[in-house]
Amino acid sequence: MDERVVLAELRQFVAERDWSQFHSPANLAKSISVEAGELLEQFQWNDDADLAAVSEELADVLTYCYLLADRLGLEPHHIMLKKLEQTRTKYPVSKASGRSTKYDKL
Repeated sequence: MDERVVLAELRQFVAERDWSQFHSPANLAKSISVEAGELLEQFQWNDDADLAAVSEELADVLTYCYLLADRLGLEPHHIMLKKLEQTRTKYPVSKASGRSTKYDKL
């Protein structure tokens, strides 16, 4: 599904409920953190988390991420690709392949 369709659906959902008044950037950022904690909870005791539960929590995290980006006038895919390009520079394949070392220690 196209990113624009997802954003249109999210905007409609929020507008129908008059929730944008609660969606300050700070509130949305907090909500991302809360939902990320709930996603992490799925893996609390083992790595074999229930895929359906993980999917629901991941959807919540992504929803708030999209809403925050939209509130700030940012395009999610654009900022992700921009950051990926920066990360490529920090972690060149020749130095980072197969390693989890932080870029300043490569």
